[in-house]
Amino acid sequence: MFEAMIWIGAALSVAGLVGLVWSIWKVAKARRAKLSDEELRAAVQAVLPLNLGALFLSVIGLMLVMVGISLG
Repeated sequence: MFEAMIWIGAALSVAGLVGLVWSIWKVAKARRAKLSDEELRAAVQAVLPLNLGALFLSVIGLMLVMVGISLG
């Protein structure tokens, strides 16, 4: 049971990491597009919820891994 918790946590962490990389890619793409300051700010604000969600997912996954290791 605890081994499954570790693997599920690892999968969540990887999914969160993919989301973080994707949000970094979106902001870098917006910066390369030479947008105005207002448009760049809007692009970053649009990516912010994804960034925070991915970070939360990654943290939850890492917590599951730590709990699974501690209890297993």
